[in-house]
Amino acid sequence: MFKDVFAASDEEVKIRSVKSISTSIKQRFDSIDLLRGLVMVLMALDHVRDYFTSVRFDPLDLSQTTVQLFLTRWITHYCAPVFVFLAGTGAFLSLGRGKSKSDVAKFLLSRGLWLILLEFTLVRLGWTFGFDYSLLVGQVIWALGCSMVFLSFLIYLPFKALAAFSIIMILAHNLFDGVTPEQFGSFSWLWIILHNFEAIDLGGGYTFFAAYPLIPWIGVMAAGYCFGALYNLEAEKRKKILLRLGIGMIGGFVLLRLFDFYGDFNKWTTQKNFIFTLLDFIDTRKYPPSLLFLLMTLGPAILFLSFLEKARELNKSNYFFIVFGRVPLFYYLLHIPVIHILAVLVANATEIDPGFMFGSYPFFWETDWGYSLPAVYLVWVFVVTGLYPLCHLYNNFKKKKKSKLLSYL
Repeated sequence: MFKDVFAASDEEVKIRSVKSISTSIKQRFDSIDLLRGLVMVLMALDHVRDYFTSVRFDPLDLSQTTVQLFLTRWITHYCAPVFVFLAGTGAFLSLGRGKSKSDVAKFLLSRGLWLILLEFTLVRLGWTFGFDYSLLVGQVIWALGCSMVFLSFLIYLPFKALAAFSIIMILAHNLFDGVTPEQFGSFSWLWIILHNFEAIDLGGGYTFFAAYPLIPWIGVMAAGYCFGALYNLEAEKRKKILLRLGIGMIGGFVLLRLFDFYGDFNKWTTQKNFIFTLLDFIDTRKYPPSLLFLLMTLGPAILFLSFLEKARELNKSNYFFIVFGRVPLFYYLLHIPVIHILAVLVANATEIDPGFMFGSYPFFWETDWGYSLPAVYLVWVFVVTGLYPLCHLYNNFKKKKKSKLLSYL
């Protein structure tokens, strides 16, 4: 299997003809965009829950949660790893669209820096509706941007070396779970940014919270880049590899989790009944993402792509998700302030002072505000269907204009 991947590496992209690529390019991009669109829609569910839920405890806390609430939070775990992984895949596939490795590296570097800037400006403003910068939170856009910056240099490695780097980072980073920031002395901040879900005191009353430490996200994006090589193979061979890879990763997750000797800090135990024991089994660590977390999310995602290979054409109902998958950043920048504005409007309409919704992140709110899970789902459907026309228009606009600048949104 890996021999086939290496045979279809970025060196082969340079010598493949446009004709040989074009026979499967529509299906390829539709399948990848469909998967990306699905996780973007799921992402909105998590953020609607942040703003509208009445729950003030961790939905994954088995001592307080319900099955429905747990799964509502758990299913959104697929969003970040698939988003980051496919960003790497997209970078590789751009090599087959006439871009040189140097072009891709420059784009990754500039877009990565752009995303980091967006995280602490527009994205932050959408989350908080405030200008108090005493607390900065590095979330998924920050991790995505930083990973792109690193990948802009990593793609110059030989393909096999890059594949080895990404796999080793994903497999081995949990070996360092016991390492603490204090062991690095004055460089403790660096270890927090790389591997610890902690806050950094910047001095002067300012704090940076590394919600998404960069390891192993850098490895996930690099692995996605290497994964893109599979799309230089003929469809039948690719389908078989995707199927085996997806099943293998899921099997690896089950075996490692069953014996629980490595790959996740959170150990599972027998709960009050079988369902809750199963929930504990799949409750793996996201911050930072453990090996088991990545196997649990990326394995099914790759398996899903293998199923899409069987469909010669994706039907019109799937186009709804494909649109979101083709304009992910545009959608991301819109959906957070839209959800936030809705929360403010609903609070006003129900005679609740929305003052607490300005200046702080919703996951830090300590109020009696909020609604039950059915209401959260209703708002989610309203938000996603409302954003679809805008995303559809922007997608068409991008296709007509074909501007390099639009690739940054």
